[in-house]
Amino acid sequence: MSAQSLREQNGPDQLPVPVQVESAAAQTDSLPTPESEPASLSALVAAVEDSAAPLSDDEECLAGAVYFESRNESFEGQHAVADVVINRAESGRFPASICGVVYQPSQFSFVRGGQMPAVNRASNDWREAVAVARVALQDLWQSAAPKALFFHAARVSPRWRLKRIATVGNHVFYR
Repeated sequence: MSAQSLREQNGPDQLPVPVQVESAAAQTDSLPTPESEPASLSALVAAVEDSAAPLSDDEECLAGAVYFESRNESFEGQHAVADVVINRAESGRFPASICGVVYQPSQFSFVRGGQMPAVNRASNDWREAVAVARVALQDLWQSAAPKALFFHAARVSPRWRLKRIATVGNHVFYR
């Protein structure tokens, strides 16, 4: 079942609601079972963080976006950033893949010349970014900024004519 299908099934305004992944291909070794659903996003990230499963291209790209855009944020803030990338890929207004969205020219300032900077893959920040990306891709937690397609740092004011839907940590989210 796609992330979009899960969002439609669970409704966009239910916060926070962990859901069970139905696709065996999308699961990692240590995902919670229905009997042990985590009580918080932090617990879910910790459970997923222990997985040694290799990264798919989408997980790699999304984890990079989370790492560079929001690694110093709460898990809710990191998840909201990840969800924007996923929402863009599903919207029909942006490239149709996670990597296409991340590498789309002029969208993310950390992407330079079509390349992502080097990441310290041994760091706790990277492990958490990977776990948040997996949680978001598998739609295991409802975003604090549902259906958001845009965000910016709270310290700037771009004067966008978009519907503001949430402020999570140091980012403001819009659709």
